[in-house]
Amino acid sequence: MLSLHTNNAALSAQNSITRTQTGLSTSMTRLSTGYRINSAMDDSAGLQIATRLKAQTSGMAVAMRNTQNSVSMLQTGEGALDEVTNILTRMKDLATQSADGSSSVADQTAMQKEYDSLTDELSNIFGNTKFGGTALMSTTGNLIAAAGVTFQIGAASSETMNAHFDVELTTVHASILAASAGFVATGAPGAAAGNEINAANANATINKLSTAIDDVSTLRSKIGAVSNRLDHVYNNLSNVSTNTKNAAGRIMDVDFASESASMTSQQMLLQAGTAMLKQTNSMSSMVMSLLQ
Repeated sequence: MLSLHTNNAALSAQNSITRTQTGLSTSMTRLSTGYRINSAMDDSAGLQIATRLKAQTSGMAVAMRNTQNSVSMLQTGEGALDEVTNILTRMKDLATQSADGSSSVADQTAMQKEYDSLTDELSNIFGNTKFGGTALMSTTGNLIAAAGVTFQIGAASSETMNAHFDVELTTVHASILAASAGFVATGAPGAAAGNEINAANANATINKLSTAIDDVSTLRSKIGAVSNRLDHVYNNLSNVSTNTKNAAGRIMDVDFASESASMTSQQMLLQAGTAMLKQTNSMSSMVMSLLQ
């Protein structure tokens, strides 16, 4: 039907051009941002899933840093215990030397002074070994807390790891104190010089120091085991995080090849629609020709 008031062909062409422009705008937005989903209108369900996956990967990234910090903290403590072992070994050598009948009283006095100096350094190590300002091995240190040390190893509140060192560390304190009365685990100045390696006590002190060395080794072993577990936690988090990021990417990221083809198609449709709109606008002149 020819009509002056209603041009159905023009209206259809305009509607088609509007839809094509919307599709072309969407394709351009996706190609410019690199994301398939730029608003909830693009894919509401996909956006919800991808947001949840992104929150999980973000939490796992923090948990991975947590494990590295935790390993560093434990390595700080373990490194201090390595030096403690060296000191106790030297003290045991002094006790062994002092116990020998060839050592004079003057020799034993000189060795006792070195022994006392080494005891003071043990007190310093246990009292002042810190990580981030927190004491690790004193009587009020982080590792000796009865509740243990809690590591956050995941993005969920339930993903924690608890390690207890209080029993082993308390035993180390006691065994070192048994071998040297001047030892103070808080790092405070020790008691008066002892007589642990004089003629009467040197032989017995050897066994006490051997016990202390064994106890320190037991504590170091436990710290090493926990550190190894944290390494495995880190590796697992890295694997899970990688796969989760891939899953989120498959939902959120645009396929450039497919979207480029879609944009080209929309551009061609827009050109064709514009041409047809021009043709439909000339249909009203056909009505006037009937009146001539």
